[in-house]
Amino acid sequence: MKVWSNTRTLDGYVDGIAFTDDTNAAEVALIGGKPIRLADFPRLRGIFKTGVGRDNVPEAEAAARGIACGFPSPATCDIIYEETAAFACHLILQALYADSGDFATWSKRDRPALQSRELLVLGAGNIGARVASKMRALLKVSTFDALANRPDELEPLIRRADCISLHVPLLPATRGLFDATKLAWMKDGAALVNTARGPIVDEAALLAELTAGRLRAAFDVFWEEPYKGRLAELPRDRFIVSPHVASTCREFIAATAADFRSFINHLPHA
Repeated sequence: MKVWSNTRTLDGYVDGIAFTDDTNAAEVALIGGKPIRLADFPRLRGIFKTGVGRDNVPEAEAAARGIACGFPSPATCDIIYEETAAFACHLILQALYADSGDFATWSKRDRPALQSRELLVLGAGNIGARVASKMRALLKVSTFDALANRPDELEPLIRRADCISLHVPLLPATRGLFDATKLAWMKDGAALVNTARGPIVDEAALLAELTAGRLRAAFDVFWEEPYKGRLAELPRDRFIVSPHVASTCREFIAATAADFRSFINHLPHA
């Protein structure tokens, strides 16, 4: 069975599988965060996504063509949720401590105690709920979730937060959710952390705020990946970045590779 891939996530973990660059010959597509056009795959029988987000998986079109869609198992998803939450906590702390001092001049800057600061977790699902739970041991935590809160509750929470961590899926309703208006609600010196999806935030609006030096951000996800956009040249203490690695621990990769092999083995014969 010939497999076409647009991700390197499972490199070194799927030896023995026949890969091809020819979309016309591919029977299975192994995909990461990038979209695919099913019209380019006339022989496709299956699509396997290496992460939990489904925004780039054409499930309806695949179902109409009889193409099976596979995703990480519940046990693998639990690893993804836990590691992504832990990495988000790392970025939150990195952002909150980014202006603590300067090593070159051995200067220390005045800062409030961490326990006095407030984190807003936006989206209290599988990952956001874990972030909130972990961070409550260190600082004040509030949450906002569209399924549990009224829309008018969001603005005062944003205005009060020293750091906001995004944990909502990318849907038509959440694309550009964090726009110029919501960024303007953030207090001077606050930080925005994103381990969800880049397009949840308005790129131009964030660039304006970071360039002005009013806010700080820490992103693991971007508007296109690899990211070479307008924010890439900002100072790293202003725009903290990592290459979409929040969930990428070896346990997740090994478990996903096993799920992928199982998916291939259970595909109906052509």
